Amino acid sequence: MTFNPLRERGIPLDRQLRNWRELDVNPIDPDHSDPYTRCRIITMNGIETEAIFFSHHLSRHCPDIELKQQLARVRYIEAQQQRVINWLLPGVASVLETTIAYEQVAVDLTAWVARMEPDPYLKQAYQFGVLEDFDHLYRYANLFEMIEHRKAEKIVDQLTEVMPGRPTYLHHRDPVDNVREPYDKTSAAPISKMHALTIMAAEQQTMNFYMNVGPTYMEPIARQLYQEIGLIEEEHVTHYESLVDPGESWWEMLLNHEYNECYMYHSFMETESDPRVKQIWELHLNMELEHLRLAAELFKRHDGRDPEQVLAPELPAPVTFEPNKAYLRELIGTQIDYTTLGTGYVQEAHERFEKMQEAIMGGERAPSERVIEENKHKSGEEYRLETEGPHPVASLRVGRK
Repeated sequence: MTFNPLRERGIPLDRQLRNWRELDVNPIDPDHSDPYTRCRIITMNGIETEAIFFSHHLSRHCPDIELKQQLARVRYIEAQQQRVINWLLPGVASVLETTIAYEQVAVDLTAWVARMEPDPYLKQAYQFGVLEDFDHLYRYANLFEMIEHRKAEKIVDQLTEVMPGRPTYLHHRDPVDNVREPYDKTSAAPISKMHALTIMAAEQQTMNFYMNVGPTYMEPIARQLYQEIGLIEEEHVTHYESLVDPGESWWEMLLNHEYNECYMYHSFMETESDPRVKQIWELHLNMELEHLRLAAELFKRHDGRDPEQVLAPELPAPVTFEPNKAYLRELIGTQIDYTTLGTGYVQEAHERFEKMQEAIMGGERAPSERVIEENKHKSGEEYRLETEGPHPVASLRVGRK
């Protein structure tokens, strides 16, 4: 059945405010919930956090006090939505356990987007990034085993493999080489715009999470690993945010944000396995329909165009969390030795890359390499979860040191 958010009626804004009792949701059970339910929760937390940040930035550039007030009203509801979603995460889960779930999101969400993306250049951007998140999952899984004496397979439930991707120490690039070419707002498919916003939001919340939780550890290797991967997440946010056409007006960007929120809530409402969480996705979708209507009115007033000129006439197929093992193994086998040069990709080390590697390493081995060695020493072997045969690259071709 087709669904056009512009033609649907949502809950009026003045009826969306919730009290403390309604906001105080019970968390999911980490031992019995579908791991992809947790992935959907983490994803929507990132989407709502980006919506709040964007609204604040728009308000800071808006001279009209009545518009500021409208943005503030909607933003407060977005903030309530974000609290409800993030508070679904179980308090009994450790920071490292949540970290592994964050990386499972990064792997399977980005892989799905790469598979579905119609633009070859944008597809390559997602394929490039996912091999790095895949390796981050492997590094954190080894830290998890070493510190908490637990296996990551309990968290990912064997839906996502845990094995090396592009080695993390090779992710440190000259900042200028993280900037991509943006899509063209006049010709890009609406789904491409939503993909870019979704992955940007997901990576942004991961960056913020690592920035804040990294120093809470006492173990030196944990603090160092969060610092290293946190810096790479900064690169990833630059990588993905640069895909968005900067020529979009503030009102077009607001419209795209609200439409994407409708798309994501509708997707997860359609695919959610937990009935209680499904009800939250449905409620929030009905709220977002009204937020989209208000954004559409602002777009018509300030851009002088019909929203249907820039938005899809109906929602695409739902965003789906599902295993991407074969796809990721194919990427590992063909793209593991890629790095960036300018706005393109190369398989050879270049001067800027080598200079950055020398500067960031300072003559020492990276924490992401040492965590594997330390876990081997403590646990007897490195931690891997391979469910479909041996690693597709017997000897990694990335020889840059």
